[in-house]
Amino acid sequence: MKHTRRLATRAFRAETGEFLAEGPQAVREALTVSGAVVEVFATETGTAQHGDLAEAAREAAVPWHVVADDVVDSIADTVQPQGLVARCRIPESSLAALLATTPGFIVVCADIRDPGNAGAVIRCADAAGADGVVLVGDSVDPYNPKSVRATVGSIFHLPVVVERDIAGALTSLRDLGLQVLAADGGGQLGLFDDALDLTRPTAWLMGNEAWGLPARTRDLADHVVSVPIYGRAESLNLATAAAVCLYASARARADA
Repeated sequence: MKHTRRLATRAFRAETGEFLAEGPQAVREALTVSGAVVEVFATETGTAQHGDLAEAAREAAVPWHVVADDVVDSIADTVQPQGLVARCRIPESSLAALLATTPGFIVVCADIRDPGNAGAVIRCADAAGADGVVLVGDSVDPYNPKSVRATVGSIFHLPVVVERDIAGALTSLRDLGLQVLAADGGGQLGLFDDALDLTRPTAWLMGNEAWGLPARTRDLADHVVSVPIYGRAESLNLATAAAVCLYASARARADA
């Protein structure tokens, strides 16, 4: 239990290669990935309500520990835990491995700091059929408990890569043939402009929640693209802008 509680810190997650997935949906998705789950801690109520997950764990030879409510409370990140927490292995991932799959559609998040936003972008990327998510620069850990919870299980569905070098990552993507499109309110192209070809292999580049993309990062993109604002809102938040851009690509690719 001491080991499990320490997974709340990024340093210990990096040291052990483990993280926590909380709630029935996250545990359900984790159990669909062979070898992803080390063990599950569940309250009696959680076990009674989710007997199918307990059975899935048994079939996968994953230990299922029925523990007191206060034990789950002590390792869960939420104020009102849902009675299930899985200790999981962080999958091995790298930019080189992602590029080896010849991705045609990914999202790159530069210097994003909010774990909820990171998780929401991963969920959007999964829903839109993206091939992966790359977090570059000084970005939040995607295996932060809040990030994992915000993915609602999508963290187990697609590669999520952490890469420090922003310029190097974008150069590697362009060398592979992907166009890099920076989403920014001051873009010279609009998302729905005919001149924008979203059928091409594409890496969407999203910036920090507060200050967006600095000029030196925008300059690494092939095009800077703005999402049109038709009402009086000043801007869209990161996760919403990502969803709009990713679905524009998904539709173009489906219609091609």
